Amino acid sequence: MSVLRWAAPAVLGLSLTGIAAAATVEVTVDGIEPVQSNLYVALCQGGLSEANCRTGQDAPVRGTLQRVVLQDVAPGTYAVAVFQDVNGNGRLDRTGLGLPLEPYGFSGEAVRGARPDFERAHIAVREPGLSVRVRLSRALPPR
Repeated sequence: MSVLRWAAPAVLGLSLTGIAAAATVEVTVDGIEPVQSNLYVALCQGGLSEANCRTGQDAPVRGTLQRVVLQDVAPGTYAVAVFQDVNGNGRLDRTGLGLPLEPYGFSGEAVRGARPDFERAHIAVREPGLSVRVRLSRALPPR
């Protein structure tokens, strides 16, 4: 299972409209690095791979703490995955071993050094919605 394999097309330009529901997911992201960049926020179903994280949006970074609101989310079980595209290339950069090189985080309990999984990250979305906090961290220090 991949930690995050998104490329920008997996998140950019995808709208949550058209999904039959009225729930809202408010994602508060902290630990954002204070550089001009974008946040990518996605809802994942069933796993944390790119294929499971196809609904979301991006937002320009405006501070070290930021709120992103996902609207019209169908009730269900999801995980929230976030990464900060520090170098502006539209994807989460990784080492040859697959470790993320840019800040990333997930909903649910964070276990330092442990590979995240859907079971730890999942949340239940019901109407009218919920608020989730995601703290970004780095697997490795910045280069």
